[in-house]
Amino acid sequence: MQRICVIGGSRYFGKLLVQRLQAAGHQVTVINRGSTPPPPGAEHLVADRDGEDALLAVLGTRTFDVVVDQVCYTPVQAETAVRVFSGRTRRYVMTSTIEVYDPATAALPAVAQDTPVPEEHVDPAVWRVRTDLPWHDEAYRDTHYAEGKRQAEAVLTRAGAFAFASVRSAHVLGGGAREFTGRLAYYTERLARGAEISVHARELPTVFIHYEELADLLLWAATATGFTGPLNACSDGLTDVRDLAAALAAESGRQPVYRTVAEGEPAGPFSFDRHYAMSNSRAKELGYAFSRAADWLPRAAAESVAASTAPAA
Repeated sequence: MQRICVIGGSRYFGKLLVQRLQAAGHQVTVINRGSTPPPPGAEHLVADRDGEDALLAVLGTRTFDVVVDQVCYTPVQAETAVRVFSGRTRRYVMTSTIEVYDPATAALPAVAQDTPVPEEHVDPAVWRVRTDLPWHDEAYRDTHYAEGKRQAEAVLTRAGAFAFASVRSAHVLGGGAREFTGRLAYYTERLARGAEISVHARELPTVFIHYEELADLLLWAATATGFTGPLNACSDGLTDVRDLAAALAAESGRQPVYRTVAEGEPAGPFSFDRHYAMSNSRAKELGYAFSRAADWLPRAAAESVAASTAPAA
């Protein structure tokens, strides 16, 4: 049994992670702002992770084997975490994102179009940190989500306060109504209404992961291995927005109607005119076995269609 603190963990794959940790026999403490209680049996500490004094107060003398941070979005939040958890944990795992590789959000090295991006493509050990930017502003933080994650990884990597690992999650699907991004639901609803789906003239594929698989991988990253540094988390196989629409069409019986956008015009979610699909080779070398996206995508589509037709609660 390990003592594990989860920051966030109130919904979607974070909530499932807490349940999986408990099922594996670990003692779990959840820190969140109190709007959603954790699963039964988990200790619940109520604090805003942006409030350093509040975090220190609720933590008291508690120490942990591992901290899993689900809601670290900025270098300022990462600096707070370093100060609060130094001497309080031996290992810190941050949930990061495929968006750190998005070439539309930073000047990144060029890669061949069909080459999955490895972790070293964005090296947090050398990434520039700017804590003087308006990270406290929610609109700024949302607009600069990818850069906030890159800089947060950089702060935690260079702190040296604990063994640090970041799990860079692919785009997450599955769970129907639980899927809080609403991106797959967007296509489900457009299919149901017969509305056009905006796509690029040349769609580039990306990578996805089922929310259950991400919870399992985070459990593994926190408890079963001591790796450090960034780790890409994605199911095997490239997928594009037309694959998603086809899976939804197979479940709903409605055929997609596509509209090709003009150059520079935004398309729908998961429609990409730039390449940043990840390689999951490092995780495999460390012993993690991924599923194939093609195997679980029909289930995710079925969940989305079912959620769209379920009566309102």
